[in-house]
Amino acid sequence: MFYVQRGQVPHKRHTQFRKPDGSLYAEELFGVEGFAGRSSLLYHHTPPTQAYGIEKVADVALEASDEDRTGPHRHHLVNTRDLAPRGDAVSGRVPLFFNNDVTFGVVLPAEPMRTYYRNGEADEMFFVHTGSGVLDTNFGPIPYGPGDYLVIPIGTTYQLRPGDDEQRMLWLECPSEIEPPKRYRNDYGQLLEHSPYYQRDIRPPDEAAAHTETGDFVVDVKTRGRITAYHYRHHPFDVVGWDGYLWPFAFNIGDFEPITGRIHQPPPVHLTFQPRNFVVCSFVPRKFDYHPLSIPAPYNHSNINSDEVIYYVAGNFMSRRGVDISSFTVHPAGIAHGPHPGTVEASIGKEGTEELAVMIDTFHPLHLTPQASDLEDDRYPYSWIPPEDAGEHARELSERGPEAFPD
Repeated sequence: MFYVQRGQVPHKRHTQFRKPDGSLYAEELFGVEGFAGRSSLLYHHTPPTQAYGIEKVADVALEASDEDRTGPHRHHLVNTRDLAPRGDAVSGRVPLFFNNDVTFGVVLPAEPMRTYYRNGEADEMFFVHTGSGVLDTNFGPIPYGPGDYLVIPIGTTYQLRPGDDEQRMLWLECPSEIEPPKRYRNDYGQLLEHSPYYQRDIRPPDEAAAHTETGDFVVDVKTRGRITAYHYRHHPFDVVGWDGYLWPFAFNIGDFEPITGRIHQPPPVHLTFQPRNFVVCSFVPRKFDYHPLSIPAPYNHSNINSDEVIYYVAGNFMSRRGVDISSFTVHPAGIAHGPHPGTVEASIGKEGTEELAVMIDTFHPLHLTPQASDLEDDRYPYSWIPPEDAGEHARELSERGPEAFPD
């Protein structure tokens, strides 16, 4: 990341910075990894420590579905297309997959957040599938629209205010930093020439006037498996200025420049963010391979030590059939997967694709929540059977009992 300054800051850090009335602004170091990681300095009208009421709101815990814990090890197709909007950007979340490194799912916010939110144990990310609005933060506002990744560092206080259009988002949180891959950066943090995006594509918060209103402002803080409400007399966005290297940002998937080659390029060329023990990749419209004998469709591959999840955003994914937009496919470690029957031959000679998708590969096994199992199509593991053999396969399974091939 790079240095950004917004609003008023003193010439020298940790020195007197006074308001027009002569009183001091309150300086806050906002940093990760103690005092050694990325950080920013924020200057408040009121010290951010002045909570006048603290109360527990709820416990937060995830559990794996019965199917995940006791069922067979297999591929999954989870379709969220028919989910109805509900709640806000926090209360409306539908968790679908999780492990110790990441939790993710979807949220279709139907209303703005009434309180403020701070995740005290994880970075967060929204991928905006549809909808527009404003992510308002203590660093300033970030307008968003379709295709935007919204990356929110741990400890950021924010409020997401959706517009009047239909809102659908992929949502993710993880106890590690969501940052550009190290292989795209030099020793100074600058994104290199071969990186598929550049610093100017990353949108920091806009400058905003400090809020000096008084009243009852509630910040819901998530940490240690619970939500705790902190009540303040002053507005949480009372920052007159800030500077540093740690701040929320937006990056639009349309600004990701695809890497192509003469033969099929593997998924790491789509790498967008690299937190700990998982990656986020962007599949975007691109030209296909240009070797005269190239096969644009991906080859069969075994995920020996990673679970691969793809969220389908738009277009026609060349290697998949029967997968709706707003669906997730889950191809877990230990078993092979690849293009569906007929898609390899059909891809030959094609010049490009308009597919749009977000992939999350984890290097430790994922669990499916009960919500994910409720949205699952149990026929998906059999979708690689050629159509001409499907009838015979169905008859064989029916002879073994209905549990072998659920409707």
